[in-house]
Amino acid sequence: MTTGARTVLQDARAVHERIATELWNAKRERKAVPPVSRRYPEFTAQDAYVVQRALRTLEHENGALHAGYKIGATSAAIQEMFGVDEPDFGFLTEEMILGDGALLDPGRFIAPKVEGEIAFRIGTDLSGPATTAADVLAATTEVFPALEVLDSRIENWDIAWVDTVADNASSAMVVLGEPVPFDGRDLAAETMVFESGDCVQTARGSAVMGHPAESVACLVRILATFGAGIGAGDVILAGSLAGAVDLTAGSTVRASFGSLGSVSLSTSST
Repeated sequence: MTTGARTVLQDARAVHERIATELWNAKRERKAVPPVSRRYPEFTAQDAYVVQRALRTLEHENGALHAGYKIGATSAAIQEMFGVDEPDFGFLTEEMILGDGALLDPGRFIAPKVEGEIAFRIGTDLSGPATTAADVLAATTEVFPALEVLDSRIENWDIAWVDTVADNASSAMVVLGEPVPFDGRDLAAETMVFESGDCVQTARGSAVMGHPAESVACLVRILATFGAGIGAGDVILAGSLAGAVDLTAGSTVRASFGSLGSVSLSTSST
């Protein structure tokens, strides 16, 4: 069925529910599924976010509690790495968030990767299509050094933009360092050293859309198109400052920041 030159997804509701269930089961069973974009070439951004909302409903129906959001693909390093050209977002639940020094079993994931980020704690509700970075900073109570563990439920990380959106922006876990009260410090100038084995990357906060608060403001503006926003108390991941690295067994990953301190995780060897 077509409208003009655009192909419309047929039986959309059934397809959305089926894909959400596939992704839900893929996460639980640690078994990836074929790319959505290849099976449904007509899949749109709207379709992908409908699937994500259905996936979020499944999580909440099974006891997960809302904790915040992540925005991804906000730096050139990540856009180039995954072949995407615009930000996306996903949801965070309380069970996804761990403390500094967390020990992870790599067997709980399919093909995990890890990124170094700056996270925000938002103290008041934020919503609306005109939200700015200044609005975000005014509402921020704390910032954290953070590591985000990514895991694609799509086979071989063979993802188009709609695949990662449907798959909750490929998010799996978050490790947060100690919170730092936000005092107006310049987060764009914040330097991160990201270490994983022999791989060492250095980046500044400005790698994320010029300023990580601009990334969070972008998230609020995107959420506004769905009639939603950020709630007081939400944790927000602003996006990776540098490239993601594979998370392997028996490894330690650390992100050290100029004034925010550091955060690390390690993985068991079996």
